[in-house]
Amino acid sequence: MNGQYVFRVTLRLESSRDAITIDPATDETTVTLSREAPEPGTAGWLFFRNTLWRGEIGDDEYGRELAAEWLDVSPDRIESVSFRELQVDDAYFEALKDEIAADLDAFNAETVSEVLSKYLGSSIRVTGSDT
Repeated sequence: MNGQYVFRVTLRLESSRDAITIDPATDETTVTLSREAPEPGTAGWLFFRNTLWRGEIGDDEYGRELAAEWLDVSPDRIESVSFRELQVDDAYFEALKDEIAADLDAFNAETVSEVLSKYLGSSIRVTGSDT
């Protein structure tokens, strides 16, 4: 069972040496960052509910703080971060839907489809079998 969140992060390049300058100082460097998605029902699996809304990061500042932590850089170097997709295999997707269905009240929703749309928008890519 495999799942990962994919983000696009734009960060500011900096040099720790005075003799080296980067022009322009905010040249856009974009990194595609993948973060493992915890298995449904385990600690951290509700990351999508707590962080995303309609396929976007709900709080930009928090998103930049997360990206800085993941990339081990200072938060002031992160210009922007955006959620791209949740990539999952078939087994992960089925387990995710089962866990959501088991507690729809926690999502203030009536169906699993509503939950997926509410938090992930159309940003789910099922990549097939995990074999």
